Amino acid sequence: MTCSLSPDIRGPVIAAITEGLSTRHAARQFRIGISTAGNWYRRFLQTGETAARKRGQPSRSRLDPHESFILGLIDETPDITLTEIAERMTREHRVRIAPSTVWVFLAKRDVTFKKRQRMRASSNALMLRPVAVLGLTANLISTRQS
Repeated sequence: MTCSLSPDIRGPVIAAITEGLSTRHAARQFRIGISTAGNWYRRFLQTGETAARKRGQPSRSRLDPHESFILGLIDETPDITLTEIAERMTREHRVRIAPSTVWVFLAKRDVTFKKRQRMRASSNALMLRPVAVLGLTANLISTRQS
């Protein structure tokens, strides 16, 4: 995808057409497309804008109107899953969404939840050690940590 042409080109093209130069001649003189020059000039006449508009899709979610409902679900049930949130949205608001959509929605708001906190390693549990450490022929063996 190409990028927008700079205002350094837009301004002079619009000025040339405003001063009476035809759209075709202005486009040829500034080496741009005829339709591009015409679009720029029409937009200038309608809105007075000469700068390029922001490109791409606006960053909004289908879940934005339901933000308070979703965050309320999390407050009342802290260990609710993404799938459960998606199902509740379908059931109560008739908005069908995938759990990944809920995840993106929550990630943008820095809402995270870890179901288990990290625990230190058990001193009496069996652990796997690489063979190179022990000098044995098997790939991995189960040994007791000391």
